[in-house]
Amino acid sequence: MATQLNGKHVAVLVADGFEQVEMTEPRKALDQAGAKTTLISIQGGKVQGMNHDSPGDQFPVEKTIDSVSANDYDALLLPGGVANPDTLRMNRQAVAFVKAFADAGKPIAAICHGPWTLVEADVVRGKTLTSWPSLRTDIRNAGGTWVDEEVHNHHGLITSRKPADIPAFNQKMIEEFAEGRHGRNFSSGAKESAGAAATKR
Repeated sequence: MATQLNGKHVAVLVADGFEQVEMTEPRKALDQAGAKTTLISIQGGKVQGMNHDSPGDQFPVEKTIDSVSANDYDALLLPGGVANPDTLRMNRQAVAFVKAFADAGKPIAAICHGPWTLVEADVVRGKTLTSWPSLRTDIRNAGGTWVDEEVHNHHGLITSRKPADIPAFNQKMIEEFAEGRHGRNFSSGAKESAGAAATKR
């Protein structure tokens, strides 16, 4: 078993309507790398996954947003799905939780529609990121730069576009989560695309 993330605690924040594979596959990769992951949502009980437009499985919520602090975790995973981030960005505690990770310089990985919550938390200003293409105007309006890439890393802010990008997303996420804090509020000194990362390997 890989051990890159031994001792790391990762928050996985979702609401009903998350894209199931964008939670289960990255979470499995994190667990296999040695991380302890916690599924967090707005309410207790179970949270509903989606397979595109069809209901998927339900997953037990391990912590509710009103019972957690960003101080308890080393990194944050934000899966996509349309309804999921739309619900999260309307929840004051969820938005504050996300913002606290960014303000502390802790790594955040967001895929597909996941960056919607980052926009609401006002943490994309001055950052370069990717997402599902329909979010590009929202990201630009929030002061970010949108790029169409399989995975993009802006100094600990890891983003991808869609489920097909998950292998690259997982690889970069684990690498950056292992590195840890990147300075307050993702200090804007480092931007790295998938191409640059591939060059280093």
